[in-house]
Amino acid sequence: MKMTIPHCIVGIGGSAGALNAYKALLNHLPADTGMAFVIISHINPQASSQLAQILARHTKMPTQVVCPAMPISADHVYVIPANADLEVEKYKFKVTTPRIRRNVQIDIFFKSIADAFGDRAIGVIVSGYCEDGTAGCKHIKENGGITIAQDASAEVASMPVSAQASGHVDFVLAPDKMAASLIEIGARFSRGA
Repeated sequence: MKMTIPHCIVGIGGSAGALNAYKALLNHLPADTGMAFVIISHINPQASSQLAQILARHTKMPTQVVCPAMPISADHVYVIPANADLEVEKYKFKVTTPRIRRNVQIDIFFKSIADAFGDRAIGVIVSGYCEDGTAGCKHIKENGGITIAQDASAEVASMPVSAQASGHVDFVLAPDKMAASLIEIGARFSRGA
């Protein structure tokens, strides 16, 4: 299958309570946005993650756990491996194992996509504990990208509220409304691409 370069790369970060947000977001996304979606979830290093298989039931897009040097293709959903930090270099993933430390995986990935994609980097923060993603949203904004945080529908509000309080969030939305916003953003970039 030929790789199609994405118009934008969308990092979706979450932790506790995020599964329902991921599913709701994917349920409302068509399979042809021209964007690549990367789920950065806090996964216990000892856990064998079934997240990719679960999410595949909520989208027509191919869904897979990232492998080192895997190319990034449009209209795909990628999931961070357990016990790893994930970055991008050009249009490929860079996987570092074991992870540097707990609860910074979203910041690391958001900084990487901001540096690599500039205004075509989109950061989404959904339900979770801690502040991971807040510094990453700041970095995305500083590089011209777009950031979205989950609204009061978040099962655990710490992560989206922290991002909002930083002043570096463009939209505060429920997951189904995030999908509509992403579709619109993707269409804008495909016209300008």
